[in-house]
Amino acid sequence: MSVSDEHADDGHGEHHLPATEDWPHGFGEASWWPFVTAIGGSGIYVSAALLVLSMGENALVSQTVGAGAMAGSVGLFLVGIYGWLYHAFVSDFWERGTDYHSDKTLKFAMLLFLGSEIATFGAGFVYYFIVRGGEVWTQAAVPEVFGSLVIVNTLLLIASSVTLHYSHIALRSGNRSRFLKLMGATLLLGIVFIGGQVYEYYEFIVHKGFSIGGGIYGSAFYGLTGLHGLHVTMGAVLLGIVFIRGYYGQYSAERHTSVSTASMYWHFVDIVWIFLVVVLYMGANLV
Repeated sequence: MSVSDEHADDGHGEHHLPATEDWPHGFGEASWWPFVTAIGGSGIYVSAALLVLSMGENALVSQTVGAGAMAGSVGLFLVGIYGWLYHAFVSDFWERGTDYHSDKTLKFAMLLFLGSEIATFGAGFVYYFIVRGGEVWTQAAVPEVFGSLVIVNTLLLIASSVTLHYSHIALRSGNRSRFLKLMGATLLLGIVFIGGQVYEYYEFIVHKGFSIGGGIYGSAFYGLTGLHGLHVTMGAVLLGIVFIRGYYGQYSAERHTSVSTASMYWHFVDIVWIFLVVVLYMGANLV
């Protein structure tokens, strides 16, 4: 038997498409989880379109259909993210040991992912600024959206970045108890922020009649803040996984790559929120 045959036999010489026996593997193996995540993510955009089509007197579909599709798509997306991360990192940790993944490789992968996220949000902001500088803006109905709830939500998100930062420092100093407490506080602040965002939407839609179908500003506002809310929710899932892994002792002062990458993502969504507040909330009514 040749050397090439040996490599082929041990499963490392060839790669193949995902099959039933591959479900659900992590790094280095074919996996269906990215496909599940992609289906959920694309469903979110389709659901948003259905929600728009369900508004107005001549609605083409029922609002129940749009809302149900949105809830199902978000759920599928989060399940896909959880499965992807769990089987790529958590279960893989126990199966392969502590030295399998490269710290630099995973951090670089997160940087590449954040680069794609910057492009995504950048496209949204460019769209907003083009509309903002056009003649159509003079006819747009722009309600007052900046208030105390936005301030509170912003303070919550900034505080979560601070607690996350010091949580990471505690872990690198070997203080596992402080790490878990601050990580739990970060996760709680993130969940409260998401709840505040949902409450804000409720107030705008039900009490003020300001919805995504309310004109050019409505589509920009709900498109950008909704996209950010989805990212915060995904970040909360990441922090939840990190917290559970930390609780079971999977991190140490020497091994904390997943904490670093999750922190990079969370700080990113915090910075995006500050841009949203300045541009979309505070700057909407400026001449």
